[in-house]
Amino acid sequence: MNGNVTPAPFRIRSLTVSVYLPTFLFAVGQGAVIPVMPLYAIEIGASPAFAGFLVALRGIGTMAFDIPAGIMVSRLGERWTMLTATVVLFVVAIGIALAPRPLILAPLVFAMGCTWAIWMLARLSYATDISPLDQRGRVLSLIGGSNRIGNFAGPFIGAALAAFIGTDAAFYLQAILALAAALIIFAVVRETTPSPEPGHAAHPVLGVLKEHAGIYATAGLASLAIQVLRSSRQAVIPLWGDRIGLDAAQVSIIFGLSSALDMTLFYPVGIVMDRWGRKFAGVPCLLFMALGMLLVPLAGSYGTLLLASLLVSFGNGLGSGINMTLGSDFSPADGRGEFLGVWRLVTDLGTAGGPLLVSAIIGLGSLAAASVVTGGIGLAGAAILAFLVPEPLRRRAAPTEPGPVTAA
Repeated sequence: MNGNVTPAPFRIRSLTVSVYLPTFLFAVGQGAVIPVMPLYAIEIGASPAFAGFLVALRGIGTMAFDIPAGIMVSRLGERWTMLTATVVLFVVAIGIALAPRPLILAPLVFAMGCTWAIWMLARLSYATDISPLDQRGRVLSLIGGSNRIGNFAGPFIGAALAAFIGTDAAFYLQAILALAAALIIFAVVRETTPSPEPGHAAHPVLGVLKEHAGIYATAGLASLAIQVLRSSRQAVIPLWGDRIGLDAAQVSIIFGLSSALDMTLFYPVGIVMDRWGRKFAGVPCLLFMALGMLLVPLAGSYGTLLLASLLVSFGNGLGSGINMTLGSDFSPADGRGEFLGVWRLVTDLGTAGGPLLVSAIIGLGSLAAASVVTGGIGLAGAAILAFLVPEPLRRRAAPTEPGPVTAA
């Protein structure tokens, strides 16, 4: 009997249970609790200012734990790191639902943000290890799509639970879904790399940053620009709608239609990234988002603002999974966790910095100026990605480079 067994070819559908289902469950839970978080805080006695602070605290927790999450992946492995994130989220969600007073919410919401950082990074590292380069765009765009669908469905489920059971029900739902994701990961996911030996030291983060400074300064900046645009539009478009006299219902419809367009593009974008290259998705993503933001100040009616918003969402849809794919492609096999930790921190800085930038420019200038500046950032990001970033698909596929992992 021949002892050399040829591994089965990689199939994207093999990740349905191990990656996409836990991603969807995690996203539904997050989507359910984010809109009700400030309302729940006020319900148990918080001031509106403290409730708003809690929303920001979740993002702060995510950024604070990006790099520690990378170190955890190197020390514990991807499977145990994902399990840690889901189990801790289960405990945190129950704690929030049972919190007797607002001050107890602060450390729990911060910890919720930390679990998001851990989950995102460990899942990205796992998907990188298990997927071959020529299918990675589709693998990661499907992760992005699963996440978007879950975040879209979550608020509706959370609203229904809040209406019929109570605001705290959304957190119990999040706990149940986190536990379900943990059980799936425990049963299905297998570690893709050998367990670290006792005393194994993680790669120094500053060393990783220094070694890959060129990538962070080019591809990282382009990804940061994408995140600035994504987060800025959530502030600029509603504010401009208010400026031209639209009511809350009209603005909500604009966002709903834009989200629907956004969610239809993730798989075709993955095919584009795998067939023609990552830049064929990333550069148009930035250009369309930038163009839409530049057109917002010209919108004077519901229809024209809807068109500008749809243009931004079309661009955002073209970038489904692009930041994960670029980070995955450029990450080294040795020290991947630390590299991705810094990468996630760069992109999260864009997410947090976008609304702050909009707020600062409005204070110093005007809302129109804020929209134009963010559009300009998008154009700069497109230029950087087009002319300064090497195409990862071709770079890794060159005969002199090591080949990609073909199976788990």
